Order: sequence, then C-alpha cells, then structure tokens
Amino acid sequence: MNIKQLFTEERAVSPVIGVILMVAITVILAAVIGAFVLNLGQGIGQSAPQATFEINSTNLDSNQNATITHSAGDSIEKTNLYVNGDIVQDGAQVDNLLNTINGDTVSSGESFEVETNADNGTIRVTWQAEDGSSSSTLRTFEYQ
Repeated sequence: MNIKQLFTEERAVSPVIGVILMVAITVILAAVIGAFVLNLGQGIGQSAPQATFEINSTNLDSNQNATITHSAGDSIEKTNLYVNGDIVQDGAQVDNLLNTINGDTVSSGESFEVETNADNGTIRVTWQAEDGSSSSTLRTFEYQ
C-alpha cells in the first residue's frame, strides 16, 4: 500500500459532504416554505404598546364618570384601546366613550371618561391587536 496515495486520495470525501449539504439545504427550504404556507409570522410586529394611564379615583359612585388619562408612553390607536370592568359599556372601544381625544390616536396628556355603574369595582384599560391575535392590560384600577 502506498502511503502517499492514502493522504492524497479525496474521492470518498466529496460525495459524503455533497450529500450532507443537499440534505441540509432541503431541510432549510422545507422549513421556510412551511412557515409561509402556515402563516407562522403573522403576529410579528403586533406587540403591546408601552403606555401609562392614570385613573381619577375621587369618590367614584354609581353613575359617575371616571376620567382616564394617558400620562406617558406610546400613542395608541383608538380602535385598539378598550375599557373593561364594572362600567356601563363593558368592553367598549375608546371611540364609543365620552372622550376629549382629537384624532385617531390616544397620545400622552389626552383623557376620556367612563361611567361607573357600581359603588365599587374594577376598571381595566386594555390594548388589543387589530386582528385580535393578542391583547394586553395596560392599567387596572379598583375603586370603592
């Protein structure tokens, strides 16, 4: 057996590497095509905004208005912002509430009102993605 020939022989290495590369490329292509077909990336980019809301807590009783003010953070589309809890219009969009908001977004410094229907309860300010795929509670307030 010739030792020089043993170290210079490369015929067996090339086909093995070729097969491994072909399998890897096939698996990667199948994963990418599968992600597009199953629409796995649909919720990307619809993350909850970072915003702070303050709720006026002065003597809330039945049939009184609670003032909710966007005090800091991201502006939020009115159609994505809801107020839930022990209020007359449970789960109402901000568009449908008594508000002092000009335009389509709720920005820092703007406020809106909800009418309470109980002497004590909870008010939640909630953001929901346009397609309904995700939501987040931005502020919870309990009044008595």
